Amino acid sequence: MESLGYQILHGGSLIVLFMIIMLFSKIVNDWATPFSVDEELTMKDNVAFAISIGGYLTATTIIYVGAMIGPSQGIIQDLLIVGGYSILGIGLLNISRYINDSFILYKFSNVKEIITDRNEGTGAVQFGSYVASGLIVAGAISGEGGGIFTAVVFFVLGQLALIGFTRIYNVITPFDVHDEIEKDNVAAGIAFGGALVALGFILMKGASGDFISWSHNLKKFLLDALLIFLLLPIVRIFFDKIVIPKSDLNHEIKNDKNIGAGFLEATVMIGFSVVLYFAMS
Repeated sequence: MESLGYQILHGGSLIVLFMIIMLFSKIVNDWATPFSVDEELTMKDNVAFAISIGGYLTATTIIYVGAMIGPSQGIIQDLLIVGGYSILGIGLLNISRYINDSFILYKFSNVKEIITDRNEGTGAVQFGSYVASGLIVAGAISGEGGGIFTAVVFFVLGQLALIGFTRIYNVITPFDVHDEIEKDNVAAGIAFGGALVALGFILMKGASGDFISWSHNLKKFLLDALLIFLLLPIVRIFFDKIVIPKSDLNHEIKNDKNIGAGFLEATVMIGFSVVLYFAMS
């Protein structure tokens, strides 16, 4: 049994490493984007950017926690493993931003919407995209038997699933999500961002666990992705017809730009995905 002193030293070293990783994540973001976190947050008071970077840092935290999951192999070894996988995850997270800009919110410039127009709806979608990507990476690096290659493969599969879900989400809503978000409809951005987070929870489950074989783990991932693709649209209809039967959800979001309605849709979908995650475990 580990001594109290060892537990304190082990836990303290992981906390210090986490602070270093968060600083590293911010530096990478500054280097990889045409804007500065400090300038946008403190000099320009850009709320849209704050929402987006909040998602990025939340995703960094999720990846770090995912890297910590598993049996301890000693302080030095744990720091090397957790730090190494966290750095890998931050790299993948920055790649996910370009995927989001090119394939999820692809009808306009995300940088322009967030930096120039300060579009909080776009910031909310980026928040959801970051968190979903962080969940996928956390799942991919957890468990025994895998490695860097398996983590990258499941990250790519997760990004393809996010892109595919974007198309489905746009079909099940009677309005063009891109058009509404570009019109500064924050409610539409929050609802869509929440749907991405909800999808991320289930994709994390599909990517997590011990790596048995490619056929076993790929089948598990694809079945979980298919299930959530089928169920999330049903949950949205349920929320519209059962939870708020006296109002039309689509009207509230599109016409009234009701941020409360967008927020409730996001929380219901995330809540459902969390329940589904543990129900399927």
